[in-house]
Amino acid sequence: MIAQRLRLALIGTALFTTLTAQAQVSVEANAGLLAAKISEEIAPGDYEKLLEGLRANPGKYTRKIVLLDSIGGSAPEAIRMGRLLRETGFETLVPSDGMCQGSCVYLLAAGKKRTINGHVALRRPPFPAGDSALAQAAHGRQPFSPATYFRDMGVDVGLAEAIYQVAPGRLHLLSKDELLRYRLK
Repeated sequence: MIAQRLRLALIGTALFTTLTAQAQVSVEANAGLLAAKISEEIAPGDYEKLLEGLRANPGKYTRKIVLLDSIGGSAPEAIRMGRLLRETGFETLVPSDGMCQGSCVYLLAAGKKRTINGHVALRRPPFPAGDSALAQAAHGRQPFSPATYFRDMGVDVGLAEAIYQVAPGRLHLLSKDELLRYRLK
């Protein structure tokens, strides 16, 4: 019965987000399930969209799930959104036709339960001042710490280092073994 409701809610969410293709963040309540979808590029202002969607759907739900299909984007925004998802008790799901890459991994890590049926890929964020050692050192002094965030989410902090081991402009698709090692699955 719960599985059937979950399927119906996920189909409803997929149809809802197809009809509103411009939306990157959507939240919908259906049959005791609160479903959110985060797609496309994570950008400043998406935290507010997510918060607004949650506030528009108050109440108690048997499950809260966020579907992820994102190319990444703003890491600070993804971390803010991830903390909100964790505080409000969401599970995270990368559907079989979905991709979670770049800063989307911060959203994935936020799930109190994580399900990965699609693909997860790491991408090193660009350093605003270039890829020199000096620019990388300056990047390490940002107001957020990926390692601290991953530790808070119960993910292996080695994931933060792995992100920065990816060559600039490249993706590293995580294997099943890597997903388990970093405790993403």
